[in-house]
Amino acid sequence: MRNYLQMADDSVLIALFDPERLFAGTFRPALEAAGWEVGVFRAEAALEKSLAKTPANVVIKSRATAVKGGGLMGRLQSICADMEFIFVGAHSDIRIAMEAIHGGAFDCLPFPCSADLLADSVRRALRHQSIAAEDGRLLRRLRDLYAPDVMAGQSESMRRVQTQVERVADTDVTVLLSGESGTGKEMVARRLHELSPRRKAPFIAVNCAALPDSLIESEFFGHVRGAFTGAVADRPGRFELARGGTLFLDEIGDLSALGQADLLRVLEDGIFRPIGSAQTVQADVRIVAASNIDLMAACREGNFREDLLYRLNTIHLELPPIRERPEDIPALAERFARHFCQRHRRPQKRLASALLRHLQGLPWPGNVRELRNAVERMVLLAPERTLEPAHLPEHLGRPAPAPPGNCLPPDLSLAELEAEWIRRSLLRHAGNRTEAARQLGISRRALHYKLRALKDAQPA
Repeated sequence: MRNYLQMADDSVLIALFDPERLFAGTFRPALEAAGWEVGVFRAEAALEKSLAKTPANVVIKSRATAVKGGGLMGRLQSICADMEFIFVGAHSDIRIAMEAIHGGAFDCLPFPCSADLLADSVRRALRHQSIAAEDGRLLRRLRDLYAPDVMAGQSESMRRVQTQVERVADTDVTVLLSGESGTGKEMVARRLHELSPRRKAPFIAVNCAALPDSLIESEFFGHVRGAFTGAVADRPGRFELARGGTLFLDEIGDLSALGQADLLRVLEDGIFRPIGSAQTVQADVRIVAASNIDLMAACREGNFREDLLYRLNTIHLELPPIRERPEDIPALAERFARHFCQRHRRPQKRLASALLRHLQGLPWPGNVRELRNAVERMVLLAPERTLEPAHLPEHLGRPAPAPPGNCLPPDLSLAELEAEWIRRSLLRHAGNRTEAARQLGISRRALHYKLRALKDAQPA
């Protein structure tokens, strides 16, 4: 088992403080099976020293005799104010339980109690932390339990996106996200929000493609009672609901001409007026928009306003499709597996190296979303603790075996021959472009250009 003091950056540590050796032997396996990193501590000094390096999300302590000022809980709270405490004690310790609750403990459980009851309390405490935590590092770990980070991995393209996100997150600048469907644009928008000073305010997402002309103004700006037939009460719009936070405009390229005009007006003036109201309202939101179409091409075709594009395109982040960063697939798949084991209360599952290599060799037309769905299906349906290629959905089955030796189909053109050698090399090296380029005798950059040329040459 992995040492809990050498946790992965996105792990969640549960610290069991059990000086009397009452329950750790029972609870530790149950909590680990639920997917959490668990550390057992017998001495207060060891607990404090360890948590100073790796703040725990939840601390469980038996026989809570040190909850008053200067006690263990107070000292740990001074190390990390975001820690949650669950106390386990005898039924007779009602006074101690009340002191613990008044001192800031999340929950108090009777001893003995079932491992399921304790795991449920831990789960609720983590959900509470994911809303209330102040520490940015802890918050990102907790949020990853409920919405895994699609930017996981070390590919050059995603490192560039991560750097740009970190540089602009603390500003109010408008950001435009582009990329194919399923590349995780909403998750990146949420990351921008969570790293910004607006993170305590709402993140409101709007699917622009689903807004008919008759509802756009009301959806964006709201209305007051009596503004039109059926307006029986005041209704805030998305700009008001997102006040102080972030408004994410998904599929912005599908917004109608009327909606584009309304949006441009509020972006230029910084104010809006609910339907039927005589009062203007300040638009206090940060705009993040996303599109899976080429908005510049849409402007040339007359389907999108050029002046609106310039307003939205202050910062442009392009998310690469997953087939262009196969080296990131193992990290993504493992995060998804950990997430879905937690979410569906399944024992943690290991992804076999053969499965990871196979995942890297697939085309993934649905991008990260398709990978996420495939991992969730395996987590739910595979009874084994280790996931293999055989557990994949049928449409993602084993790759067809390569022709024996170096035999090639006859009558290939020179361009087709080059494309086939590139394909085989990538397949042989499980999508690792560096190794494929080395085998082909070219640089990684040259391989990238050749792949881009092959993609552009494909019929639309």
